[in-house]
Amino acid sequence: MSVKRVAIHTITKEHLQDEGIPCVNYGEVHSKYGFEVDPEIHTLKCVSDKYLKDNSNSLLTKGDIVFADTSEDINGSGNFTQLVSDTVTFAGYHTIIARPFERENSRFYAYLLDCKELRSQVRHAVKGVKVFSITQAILRNISIWLPSKDEQAKIAAFLDHETAKIDNLIAKQQQLIELLKEKRQAVISHAVTKGLNPDVPMKDSGVEWLGKMPEHWILKRLKHISPKVGVGLVINPSTYTKDEGVYFIFGGDVKEFGFDLTKTRRISRQDSNKLLPSRLNSRDLVSVRVGYPGITSVVTDDLEGSNCASIIIIRRGSYNSDWLCAAMNVWVGRQQVDLASYGAAQKQFNVSDAIEFVFPVPPINEQNDIADFVQKTLNKFDDLTQKAFKQIELLQERRTALISAAVTGKIDVRDWVAPDTQNVEEPQEATA
Repeated sequence: MSVKRVAIHTITKEHLQDEGIPCVNYGEVHSKYGFEVDPEIHTLKCVSDKYLKDNSNSLLTKGDIVFADTSEDINGSGNFTQLVSDTVTFAGYHTIIARPFERENSRFYAYLLDCKELRSQVRHAVKGVKVFSITQAILRNISIWLPSKDEQAKIAAFLDHETAKIDNLIAKQQQLIELLKEKRQAVISHAVTKGLNPDVPMKDSGVEWLGKMPEHWILKRLKHISPKVGVGLVINPSTYTKDEGVYFIFGGDVKEFGFDLTKTRRISRQDSNKLLPSRLNSRDLVSVRVGYPGITSVVTDDLEGSNCASIIIIRRGSYNSDWLCAAMNVWVGRQQVDLASYGAAQKQFNVSDAIEFVFPVPPINEQNDIADFVQKTLNKFDDLTQKAFKQIELLQERRTALISAAVTGKIDVRDWVAPDTQNVEEPQEATA
């Protein structure tokens, strides 16, 4: 197998456009198309056809393998994708091309390079701390084993068949996760807008998009629910960032109904206490203002005294914070955020809009019941979702193990015959 480095100074991010000749870049290798890419199916950024003249060494041929030359984690080292189309395609920035000598069995080479034994060789050879880089030399020095051409073809055909079944099962689990997400939203939305009693008398809310609501509920604006709605520190927040201290929460740290504090910045407790307008109290709500606007969470006891920057703060009041958090996170709140949002590159909304949001407000005892119901619903659907993710993980492990077993000869596929899918539901088992 030959290896050729693509000069990163010829095709860069700045040269990419929506139309032209498709281009496989570093990002697609890591995050989008994985094992194979087909420009006829997958959406790729493009470059002008003028590159055909000056960048012929970057042109791909069907069966070529495109490596990402760096990774942000060691496990991503050696990630690649294989072109499975005859469409004229370029390899873009931060990539390395591996061109198989034996074109007829190029699919086998892809499986070989994807097996855990070869991936381990790459991971042991890469250099880096925060960014891990692979080179032509690393790829050229990988020790590989090659069965006969007939066996290569058999192995590739066997793995194409078997991995397609596994990939189909993975896709179904991914679809299930999306359905669970939609169902969770629908269940919580119904509780927040219609209540938990299906027999309660209803009335017209007076808001066209909201429709009917329980007769004894009151429609209120956010400014009449919370004692104060404000915004976190917006002027020079970086000047307050420290290596130690209490949490300094930005929009990226806020998730639906929770926080991800793994990369959260810090601010000294003294500074946080001085910056009272943005200092957080337990049971306040914070809502993302820029990026993914409207995602909301309740400040927990352990975040008391933390501070925040450029996020909406909804101060605690004589309402159940978990109930209002649910209302903000489902369609009744989110669609009002969408209507108020502006910006092309990054959506955002303002406090002046937030205070005018309207919500159907139940009595406090019903708010408490709805909050308990929402938490049980979140737990239920989170459990189902985690089971689906676990199933995907097991299927991916099965896929990896199968590829390794086939390309290393641990299973014998020389007598394997592709089943007639019209007459046989399950494939023949390879002999051990």
